[in-house]
Amino acid sequence: MAAAAVARMWSGRRKTLLLMHHAVRRFASQTDGEVRVTQVLKEKFPQASAIKVVDVSGGCGAMYEIHIESEEFKEKKTVQQHQMVNQALSEEIKLMHGLRIFTSVPKDGS
Repeated sequence: MAAAAVARMWSGRRKTLLLMHHAVRRFASQTDGEVRVTQVLKEKFPQASAIKVVDVSGGCGAMYEIHIESEEFKEKKTVQQHQMVNQALSEEIKLMHGLRIFTSVPKDGS
């Protein structure tokens, strides 16, 4: 019984350390890849009210998660919005393993 309690304690500490590692990564400065992808998106979507790029591959640049909010997506289906982002990043995508895209239109202030 005591061995099981110790195992649970260490398991919990491992999870806490893992979560702390991810929290530190999220608050660290952007990687070069994140900066590059953000810059391209700002150029291609000048009306964007929000752009967030996160390297979800641990910093190696293999996979990114992108959140972009822009009026340019208005009245377009989600698949069309994602195609716009893919087209904007056509050169950068060649060097990636994967890409998660989240697009939205800014909500009205009313």
